[in-house]
Amino acid sequence: MATAKGPLYIGFDLSTQQLKGLVVNSDLKVVYLSKFDFDADSRGFPIKKGVITNEVEHEVIAPVAMWLQALDSVLSDLRKQGLDFSLVRGISGAGQQHGSVYWGQEAEALLKGLDEKRTLEEQLSGAFSHPYSPNWQDASTQKECDEFDEFLGGVEALAVATGSKAHHRFTGPQILRFQRKYPDVYKKTLRISLVSSFLASLFLGHIAPFDISDVCGMNLWDIPKGTYHEELIKLCAGSSGAEDLKKKLGDVPEDGGADLGKVHRYYVDRYGFSPDCTVIPSTGDNPATILALPLRPSDAMVSLGTSTTFLMSTPSYKPDPATHFFNHPTTPGLYMFMLCYKNGGLAREKVRDAINEKKGENNPSNPWANFDSIALQTAPLCQTSDSNPMKMGLFFPRPEIVPNLPPGQWYFNYNPADGSLIETEDGWNKPDDEARAIIESQLLSLRLRSRGLTSSPKEGMPAQPRRVYLVGGGSKNKTIAKIAGEILGGSDGVYKLEIGDNACALGAAYKAVWALERSNGQTFEDLIGQRWHEEEFIEKIADGYQKEAFERYGKAVEGFEKMELQVLEQEAKKSSC
Repeated sequence: MATAKGPLYIGFDLSTQQLKGLVVNSDLKVVYLSKFDFDADSRGFPIKKGVITNEVEHEVIAPVAMWLQALDSVLSDLRKQGLDFSLVRGISGAGQQHGSVYWGQEAEALLKGLDEKRTLEEQLSGAFSHPYSPNWQDASTQKECDEFDEFLGGVEALAVATGSKAHHRFTGPQILRFQRKYPDVYKKTLRISLVSSFLASLFLGHIAPFDISDVCGMNLWDIPKGTYHEELIKLCAGSSGAEDLKKKLGDVPEDGGADLGKVHRYYVDRYGFSPDCTVIPSTGDNPATILALPLRPSDAMVSLGTSTTFLMSTPSYKPDPATHFFNHPTTPGLYMFMLCYKNGGLAREKVRDAINEKKGENNPSNPWANFDSIALQTAPLCQTSDSNPMKMGLFFPRPEIVPNLPPGQWYFNYNPADGSLIETEDGWNKPDDEARAIIESQLLSLRLRSRGLTSSPKEGMPAQPRRVYLVGGGSKNKTIAKIAGEILGGSDGVYKLEIGDNACALGAAYKAVWALERSNGQTFEDLIGQRWHEEEFIEKIADGYQKEAFERYGKAVEGFEKMELQVLEQEAKKSSC
């Protein structure tokens, strides 16, 4: 690693399965890295993959004391590696989104009185009114989600106000369930933190405020108004009242780079931090990811893993129940747009395996060879001439949330000339036609739901992303990249982004650099963009905008939207029978 000359900045990533601490210098070079794996390294907690699961109530929780153990361990390891903590000028972090931490009445006194001779776990295990944090995988709040969705008159109204419809993992429904299940504990709760603000609290020695982006993952923050939503707060607070809950939640600074205060004396005396080291608001893991690039307005990031995630930085606030909007973690006037799909890599692999089985051959070193070859040889939308219908389908081996459908496969022919849509498998050469169709299906869904959030990047071009960045396992597949450029566009092209599994910690560290080294009014994108060496992280792997293909897929989007609505109506009728 690079020579560690100051000033240095630490970004932490408190995820489901590990805590990571990553140190960068002013040039954004990584100089130290430490990880604490909860399953492998923690002591005394009955966890599996970082959590405890209660199948009966669909609860997924994590012991908060385990995170205390992890933080001292990571800091000790960084010291063993040779990190001079006195050179660390700023600290920020990323936390798994939506998780909540419940502090007891003695929390502030215990945080303030930390003794460097004892561990955090020894001193703070009694600081919580409830020893567990609901994890983002928790699914125990269906009743509460239904109440949130209906409270303002429907899911659309809730999405307009808070950026999202209600979801099991969101903190508002979680708090509503908590105060009903543990009413006495709730009354004794002094403050409620998100995982991100919990992390910042440990370094400050008092309870930190929420981050302006992470607060949007609660269904409690009125994004257009920039304040808590009074009616939703009343719903969530129950008999204790809205003012009590607002005190428990605390204020939210608008500046994502705000100076929250200096690091607590505990870290100065125990690890050698400078007493002038500044704590910056920690944000959620998804907002931190877009800071690791850094994404410029209208750039799009597509994560092609087991699931599919789409992230975009945009000045447009156009919420929809199928999507998520958050305030941008650093830049006022920008929003973070996010889509989450359960079906991604597994759906593509199912088609790949069917093709290999049909051919009776498989290349262990490249199991995608047959899939890629067939997908590239297949005409877009299997349309060998303009007079032929477009073939499109939905391929969901798992239940999907975008759109909300059970597992299944649906096949359609669409004629853009007259708008006719016919559900049929006639003319489909399966599984060969599915190779291109499944890629198109996933990318058409992204284009459908992100339209209206981009502008024309160059004169004469239709609205589209400036760049499309692919991350995750599927980013190495140049066939997917080629089709992504045809469907999504990208005036500057399609790029593979390689930041390993350190994106969240990197984004947090970059946030600290920006907060403390920015000039007056300098944006995160400007400062980090000047220092970020993109040639070390990205590679252009496909062309983006191609006029004829982009226009053809623009027509296909209309049919794709009709197809989804038809399938949703059909499944709704089945479930009502």
